[in-house]
Amino acid sequence: MNRREILNNQEYGNKAEAFEAFDDIPTNPNLGNTIGDVIARRYGRRDVLRGSLGVAATTALFGTTALTAPKSAKAQGAAASRYAFDELQWGNDTTHHIADGYNADILVRWGDPITADAPDFDVMNQTAAAQAKQFGYNNDYVGFAEIEPGRGMLCVNHEYTNEEVMFPGLGRQDNQDFAGMTKELVDIEMAAHGGSVFEIVKGADGKWSINRDNPANRRITAETPMTFSGPAAGHDRLKTSADPEGMRVLGTINNCAGGMTPWGTYLMAEENFHGYFWTDKLDADGDPDISEQPEAASMKRYGVPGRWYAWGKYHDRFNIDLEPNEPNRFGYIVEVDPMNPDAPPIKHTALGRFRHEGAETTVASDGKLVIYSGDDNRFDYQYKWVSAEAVTEENAVFGSSLLSEGTLYVARFNDDGTVDWLPLVHGEGPLTVENGFNSQADVSIDTRLAADLLGATPMDRPEDAQPRGDGTAYIMLTNNSRRQPDQVDAANPRPESNFGHIIEIKEEGGNHSATTGTWSILVLCGDPDVEEVGAMWNPETSDAGWFASPDNCAIDSAGRLWISTDQGSGWGRTGKSDGLYGLETEGDLRGHSKLFFRCPVGGELCGPYFADESRTLFLAVQHPGTDGVSAMVGFERNSTFEDPATRWPDFHPAMPPRPSVVVVTKEDGGVIAV
Repeated sequence: MNRREILNNQEYGNKAEAFEAFDDIPTNPNLGNTIGDVIARRYGRRDVLRGSLGVAATTALFGTTALTAPKSAKAQGAAASRYAFDELQWGNDTTHHIADGYNADILVRWGDPITADAPDFDVMNQTAAAQAKQFGYNNDYVGFAEIEPGRGMLCVNHEYTNEEVMFPGLGRQDNQDFAGMTKELVDIEMAAHGGSVFEIVKGADGKWSINRDNPANRRITAETPMTFSGPAAGHDRLKTSADPEGMRVLGTINNCAGGMTPWGTYLMAEENFHGYFWTDKLDADGDPDISEQPEAASMKRYGVPGRWYAWGKYHDRFNIDLEPNEPNRFGYIVEVDPMNPDAPPIKHTALGRFRHEGAETTVASDGKLVIYSGDDNRFDYQYKWVSAEAVTEENAVFGSSLLSEGTLYVARFNDDGTVDWLPLVHGEGPLTVENGFNSQADVSIDTRLAADLLGATPMDRPEDAQPRGDGTAYIMLTNNSRRQPDQVDAANPRPESNFGHIIEIKEEGGNHSATTGTWSILVLCGDPDVEEVGAMWNPETSDAGWFASPDNCAIDSAGRLWISTDQGSGWGRTGKSDGLYGLETEGDLRGHSKLFFRCPVGGELCGPYFADESRTLFLAVQHPGTDGVSAMVGFERNSTFEDPATRWPDFHPAMPPRPSVVVVTKEDGGVIAV
């Protein structure tokens, strides 16, 4: 399906859904040994597809109770769960829901002022200047930098915008070639991207609120000045007419997940940056024609230009016909000092350029900094960064060499259950001048092409990856409807995988900086009662507890794994809103999941982030009322500003749905799920 067919297809109700469909088309040419092939060879394709791995594999996944426990053990299994809450019932409606005994309070919404001089939100009279001081759109990653107990800086990514529910009277634009977009509206969109950094405080009543008077409160937008570090900094391929030194870039875009460093700085992951770039040259199918571009091979591998926004019509730097190097300046991990508004954010090129989903950090047992990050595209790769030196008091600072001196690795998952981390180092293996890599700068800019040559394992959309202190890491593989039966492998076992799965990695010696380890499947997602889905859960999992499309994840202070989901427009396959689940990883209940929180219709759950010794949980609900809402019983149409599927969280007739951050606390003020 080409671009024109996608845009004219009535199945897609908004730009995000069409964007997701367009990205179903993989850009990776190396599809001969995908993670699905590896899983099928390791566990047996027939057993995987029918949802039964056999005695040995099932015992390894879920423990002996999976084989021996009678059906009457369900209540006993639930009572033994490490997640002490009464499970929420699944469903789909216009508001959010939380397990009994908990509060889920709205902390901040799109448009809320976060600085002392920010104007109040006026949805009918939006301006870029106002938006640049107000909370941005589509909040995704949430992090927290503590100043003192009960006080700290909240750090929130803003991934993208939905103009059809954001601006009055406009409607969806991408299928009209942005006929209604103006420079003023584009500038508001640009100001709504990036991130928000602002102080929050916990009151005597246990409720959190914004302190607008902190001078460090600020918005980071698509026009915030930033600099580069690492091997590509100052390279010719990063130079533009506006930046002949290749050292100063404006802004960050499509910031999906992220991370916090051990020293309290904020890492913003640039994900689908390709969608923001424009060209006036189209082929007969309406697809961008890059045949005359000097960077054509690189652009093709990265999907540039996506032409999903009208920014390039009004800002030359987003038009590759005028600035062909500008795309090379996006797709990185951006470091922000939450405490110092005068410090320009840094794009760390040593961490690689790809569609970063997350930048979750840990200090390995040998003291080195390790960052896990997936490339969120069908058939792309899982990466990790290992610093050259150990973390010390001296180098644990903003702009540290720990983020510029070290080795980036890409994962190869083997049939025997081992994983090899392959170094992306210029001059080693195929990463040579003869293959188009003239220096480490080229490896950093064309990380995908380098990983292709190394033979990394193509994955089912690797999203968030969460390390635990014992050398374990959990990899979220959201879904891959494009995987064909002859493309399954041991670590990506199902063709047309609409529901995703989770892989557990055990690094060698419990050391996150190790270059080898072992892997296993934690769960295969989807409805276990539908045989052809091939789902695998602990048998104690209830009808409410199974989920689809794992996306973000978190480890709480007790070492427990929590999963948030992103089914996109496909939530109608399950009938469940996206939500947050507690997922057992150990013992007889390994693979047992419980539903804790669920979103309003059309919303995706992001975050999650535990703070305050796990007495506070921050959740982000983005694009409420948009994705797949034509499947909502009683609504059955696509949302617009004037006619949305929900008006969450305000439920005011003059206000459209607003992406918001939710604060979860226990009613008695205690530790969550204990």
